[in-house]
Amino acid sequence: MEITAIVLTTFLASILTFFSGFGFGTILLPVFAIFFPVDIAIALTGLVHFAINLFKITLVGKNADRQVLMRFGLPAILASFAGAWLLLRITQMPALFEYRFVGRTLEVTPVKLVVALLLLVFSLLEVIPSVQRMQFGREKLPIGGLLSGFFGGLTGIQGAVRSAFLIRSGLSKEAYIATGVVIASLVDFTRLSVYATRFREAALHEHVALILAAVAAAMAGAVLGNRLLKRITLRFIRIIVAVMLFLVAIALGMGLI
Repeated sequence: MEITAIVLTTFLASILTFFSGFGFGTILLPVFAIFFPVDIAIALTGLVHFAINLFKITLVGKNADRQVLMRFGLPAILASFAGAWLLLRITQMPALFEYRFVGRTLEVTPVKLVVALLLLVFSLLEVIPSVQRMQFGREKLPIGGLLSGFFGGLTGIQGAVRSAFLIRSGLSKEAYIATGVVIASLVDFTRLSVYATRFREAALHEHVALILAAVAAAMAGAVLGNRLLKRITLRFIRIIVAVMLFLVAIALGMGLI
């Protein structure tokens, strides 16, 4: 039952998030958490996320913009290390408030609320006509890299902030997707190396078959998404990004993720 649910979710999430550039882990983690303890669910999601990003590089990596990689990627890597380091030293961040929802106790922490508000602003900017024509100058990319990397290392939410900046950096749809994938892989490698001690505790060797099945499903979704890329426009991708930013912001603000 768990393999079927996880494989199907992974396949569909891989197709959807191929265009948005983020959200794969956000969709997959709650499904893993249904069948496994939270620490194992986080570890499994992290490994599948990293593996599929490496595979995406083989599909679209050649289209990555090297200048954006340097300006955005390097600050993101450094900041993700700082965020992951901080996370390991904060066993439980004090919640601003908690409440009951469908039988669950949900908590909203300060860092999740900050990220939620940031993403909400970006999502609203995407639907304002006058703002849609604006682009971030490439001199602003290091700021986006620092924000994306730090919050990615601290909370696991890094792709949404990254995409909000990259979608306005003047990239083509191919370069936008490819550059985001390369940066995501670098940030994943950095934070997973910091989390490595937790992986040993999670006994991941007991779930090799499930990991391989999920990775295979994600690869199939990525291949299909890459084939569909020629049929979509950058405008369509911007709409997906705006919707995903809004949904992630609401989920974070409510403590659902």
